[in-house]
Amino acid sequence: MIKLNIFNKKISSFIIHIVSWILIFAISTSQIYLRIGFIPNDIFYRSSIFLIVFYLNYSIFVPKLLLKKEFLFYISTVLLASVFFLFILEFVIPKPLNLKPLIGNPRDFPEDFNREHSIFRAFPMFILLLLFFTLSTSIKLGIEWYKSEKEKVIIEAQKVSSELSFLKAQLNPHFLFNTLNSIYALANKKSDNTSEAIVTLSELMRYSIYEANENTVSLEKEIEHLKNYISLQLLRLKDSSGVRLNIHGLLNYNIEPLLLISFIENAFKYGTDYRGKTDIRIKITIKDSELNLYVFNTSSYKKEKTENSGIGLKNIKNRLNLLYPNTHSLIINDDKKSYTVNLNLKLKSNKK
Repeated sequence: MIKLNIFNKKISSFIIHIVSWILIFAISTSQIYLRIGFIPNDIFYRSSIFLIVFYLNYSIFVPKLLLKKEFLFYISTVLLASVFFLFILEFVIPKPLNLKPLIGNPRDFPEDFNREHSIFRAFPMFILLLLFFTLSTSIKLGIEWYKSEKEKVIIEAQKVSSELSFLKAQLNPHFLFNTLNSIYALANKKSDNTSEAIVTLSELMRYSIYEANENTVSLEKEIEHLKNYISLQLLRLKDSSGVRLNIHGLLNYNIEPLLLISFIENAFKYGTDYRGKTDIRIKITIKDSELNLYVFNTSSYKKEKTENSGIGLKNIKNRLNLLYPNTHSLIINDDKKSYTVNLNLKLKSNKK
């Protein structure tokens, strides 16, 4: 398949070159005909020389010399080649006076054709040769620049994809670790909710393993995942009345998976104060393809954040920068008594 695509590209490029030269030849010959009333036989010889000049520079001089930064050598080569082809044009190819017209009848034969070889006649031809060298150089450099930019975009996309894959792989174990801690707390209390918690965990892990492998998921599935996690956390709390969740707006949008869960995890991890009171407020609002996530939780003085405790939030910040470089804002306020997250990002519609 790759070989076929390369072959098709080469055929397309070849056709473009052929069509372009046919147009150039048609324009130049029509100009000659309008000027002198006929098309001389030597037009084919001269056109062939200019074609050779163009592709010699395009295929050899620019790639082998100019692109390898051999600037002086390149300039010298171009000048010498121009003199060589000028000699061929002026002294090797016969003049139109000695040839019969290919098309048309000559009217007033221009004086230019009767001139002997002189610097006045050779200089314009020399300039024309340099123009063809310049034209082929410009086209080749433009193509090489386009290829280079395209490769940069591909490399950057691959880099972002690799970073996102790494961040997802890092997030899943972190999420599992925190969730297992919650179930462990229920098991320690010999809670009747332990079996329900394990079922909920299986739903959470199914989503993380299968759904999260996609580039985007429906916002409805992502929020359902958040609800399952919150339900699991409520099972281990003595008093869950301080946990409030509000969702407003339509869910017919797509979002990158596991993008919001770290903020919710962080709220439950630190949302219980030193008296054992839990105060967590989560509000998700979707309006005009804008998502706002507001998370508030009280902070416990007794719970010190370890070096690994912030891995989820650091992870999610990196993902937001990669996925929404110019279409998100994240404001976090931590005053030691409370912790507030305010996230805004632009969503993609899942309507086809």
